[in-house]
Amino acid sequence: MPKKEYPLLQLSHFLPEGSFDLVARYLHDYKVHLTITRERRTVLGDYRHAIRDRNHRISVNGNLNRYAFLITLVHELAHLVTFEQYGNRVAAHGKEWKHLYRLLLQNFLGQQLFPDDVEQALLKSLHNLPASSCADEHLMRVLRNHDHPDTRGTLVEEIPEGSHFVIEGGRVFSKGKKLRKRYQCKELATGKLYLFSGLYEVVKL
Repeated sequence: MPKKEYPLLQLSHFLPEGSFDLVARYLHDYKVHLTITRERRTVLGDYRHAIRDRNHRISVNGNLNRYAFLITLVHELAHLVTFEQYGNRVAAHGKEWKHLYRLLLQNFLGQQLFPDDVEQALLKSLHNLPASSCADEHLMRVLRNHDHPDTRGTLVEEIPEGSHFVIEGGRVFSKGKKLRKRYQCKELATGKLYLFSGLYEVVKL
């Protein structure tokens, strides 16, 4: 995965105004090697714990808007703090991680770092933190409102049932019915059925 190194001060370009000093303090205190990657469809960020002579490593997708970037970074920092306290003895997104993620996130709330809609969505999510920011559909929709219009794709939930769409790699699907939280879609080339989140970005045909 191509990654780009940025001097620490340039990190402020990816963060909400006013959040840099607190973020930089965490990165310094925990000796984090932070990299910014190109878009990854399956993850927004990643954490690798320190081994031997290598520091803790966190990567965050550079295509995220400032608010999504900060939330993803805090999410990964919570993994770091959880590892520092518990090692590999607890589940990756268990109660220990949720508790520490909540504590870290609260340090960024009430500071006018987020727009009101994002702040309210975060406060709501604190009651039952999902294992992934992507799993919090309400928060993802709110964050999407702050993406640049030119970067927004079409969501599966925005396409009429029966319409065809293509995903990265060129595979073509027909949108089917919604089953609970996901849409059952048929791949035209194979006839196989797959479940898609309504928030998955595609290209409508």
